[in-house]
Parts: sequence; structure tokens; C-alpha cells
Amino acid sequence: MKKIAIIGLGYVGLPLATEFGKLRDVVGFDINLNRVNELKKLYDRTLETTEEELKSAIYLQYTSSIDDIKKCEIYIITVPTPIDGNKKPDLSFIKNSTEMISQVVKKGDIVIYESTVYPGVTEEICVPIIEEGSGLKFNEDFFCGYSPERINPGDKEHRIKDIVKVTSGSTLEIADEIDKLYREIILAGTYKAKSIQVAEAAKVIENTQRDVNIALINELSIIFNKLGIDTEAVLKAAGTKWNFLKFKPGLVGGHCISVDPYYLTHKAIEIGYYPEIILAGRQINDGMGVHIANETLDIMAEKEIPSRNSNVLIMGLTFKENCPDLRNTRVLDIVDELKLSSCNIDLFDPWVEKRDAMNELKIKTINKLKKNNYDAIIISVAHDEFKKFAIEDLKALCKENHVIYDVKHLFKSDEVDGRL
Repeated sequence: MKKIAIIGLGYVGLPLATEFGKLRDVVGFDINLNRVNELKKLYDRTLETTEEELKSAIYLQYTSSIDDIKKCEIYIITVPTPIDGNKKPDLSFIKNSTEMISQVVKKGDIVIYESTVYPGVTEEICVPIIEEGSGLKFNEDFFCGYSPERINPGDKEHRIKDIVKVTSGSTLEIADEIDKLYREIILAGTYKAKSIQVAEAAKVIENTQRDVNIALINELSIIFNKLGIDTEAVLKAAGTKWNFLKFKPGLVGGHCISVDPYYLTHKAIEIGYYPEIILAGRQINDGMGVHIANETLDIMAEKEIPSRNSNVLIMGLTFKENCPDLRNTRVLDIVDELKLSSCNIDLFDPWVEKRDAMNELKIKTINKLKKNNYDAIIISVAHDEFKKFAIEDLKALCKENHVIYDVKHLFKSDEVDGRL
């Protein structure tokens, strides 16, 4: 059996390395030495993989040394592909990883990419880097594949082996070999795409479709709020039709849904087409944090609560419920907008370590809630811990005159002052 190197041990790479590491020799590589040392101690700070699962990967070793991956024959790259400050694809991580692999790839080796990209990145950008660095020729000396990740942070029902895996390869034979490789660990089965570009495109539209649909519901919630209609009640009524798509309003952050559409729009604009619907959806979703903050401030004004020096509690900092992932969290948009009105902000999230919030976001969090202290509370993330709160528990944290804004519909509409 060929030896595998997994490049990048984050939310995508570690679960993949763990599953393969139960069956064959795997080297998990990450440039973050602290991450490697923690994994050697069977601790995964992303909480996606348990200590028992790490123990079960008996053929998996961790390293930050390129020397340890030189004898591998299959290289799977699972590094981040974020966007930059101008919302353009940032391919620096994937380029750097590919340059590193080009120094160790040998005749007959296979390089597989799982990072989200726009169609063409694997063959038009990564392959030339490997050829230049290795001196080898594509599809003669080395081969490539693309198998998009479908990791859903915090989701304990849809794990890597339970989700159908799209695969592809640069030749028919390699496509078959890559598909067979993933079938070793994917219980849900695989789907062999027609080409690498088809697989790349399939990945980028999965989240683009969700983004556009959520944007529609977010826009509807804004309209219904202005009409004085309960959005949740409307969605429940419409949801009785068999083909109504059941999306909910909310903040759209994280490393996938709020990022992937910009990869597709970048490529579309590059080839001369301006994607209006996709970018309009992104604009709506990117603006929801500001909308939530302003709605809260408006309700405070109606109740004659001055925003200046007011105490506002925001419950939830992560980009989604029940995970510690802070990447591209849109809760920061709420914070920034409230600070413009001179509000004092307390951020409370039981899933986030204070040092991680400071290191990653330069923001302080609190560990203990204060009674009779807040002029307003915004529930921004639906952590299970927050679902245990009764409305009386929240009111006990507030001053007598206060505002409770429920982004996630955890409470009935008549129990709170505002919600999406």
C-alpha cells in the first residue's frame, strides 16, 4: 500500500489523516509546530477529532519536517484557501504547499488537492509549480487529482466517512486509483467526476448555492421585519409546501459559504462575465452583522436607552454553533458597528478560549456573565449551552429597561424585543 502524506492538519486534514491512519502508513504534516506537538499528545484543539479517534490511527505520525514526507507516494494537500482584504482568492497557502511538494515528489507519485479553489487552479497553477520545482513532467512522471473536502465543523452526524466523496484524476487510470483510495475510508461511497475541473467547479458551487439561498431568506427577513411580520412564522407556513427549500436567516461566516463564492466570481470576472446574483447575495450576507447591530440600536432608541456607554452582551463569537472555529466570523461586524455608537461590549462564548480570541481576532471575551448589568443582549450563535437558557435567565442579566435581540430564533417572538 502506498504511503500517504497529508499536508495541513486543520479541520479538513486531521480527520482525513485519522481515517487513513487506521489502515495504512500516513504522515501528517503541518508547519505549525505547536499543532503537531498537541496532536502527538492526542489533543485536537478544533474538537473535530477525539482522543480515542486519534489513538485508533495507529499508522499515523505527525511532523513539521519535510524530510519525513520524502518517502511518501501520495500527497494530499488540505491547506486553507481564504480571501484577502479585497475579497480576492488568496492562493498563497496552496502555492507554498505545492512548492514544498515539488521538492520531494518522485516519478510515479500522485498529488491530490482538497482545498477549495476555482476551476483550473490544480492544472493551470499548481501543476506548473510542481513541474518547475521537480523537473518532472505532468501525466508522464507525476499525476494529480482533486477531491473536494466536505467537512462541516461542529457536525457530529455528518463525519468524513459518512459524506459522499467526489473524486477526480488527471488520467483515467489515476482517476480510478484515487477513487479506489478514498473508497477505503468513505462508507457513504464516492462519485468519480468527469475531470479535475468538474470536481473543482462542483465544490465551489455547493456553498455558492447555499449562500445565495440564505441571502434570499435574509433579504426576506428584512422585508418582513419592516412589515411587522414574524419571519419564522412565514417560513413555517411556506415550508408546508413539499418543494419549498428550508433555509433560515442569519450570519454567514466561516471558511466555506462566505468565501467560496468569491473564488467563483473571481474566475467569472476573469473570463469576462459579471456574476450579478452571486455577488448580490454576498453583499446581503456580508451586511447582516451591521443590520443586526442597527436593529438593536433602533429598538434601544425606541425604549429610550442611550447607546453611549450602554452595556451590550453578545452571546456567541464563533462562526457557527457548537464548534470553536473563529474563521471569518461575522459576529465581529456586530461588535464593530456597536462600537461606533460607543457601546461597551461583553463577548461570551463557552466554546472559545480567551487566548484564541485574542490571538486570532484581537478581541477580549468574558468567562462569567454579570447579573443586572446589560442594556441589551444579542444572541448571535445557537450553541447548545444557550438553548438551555430560559428567557427569565436572560432577563436576570439585564437592567430593568433592556433589549433582547434573538438572531437565531431560540425564543418565541413575543419573548424578545427583536429577531431576524
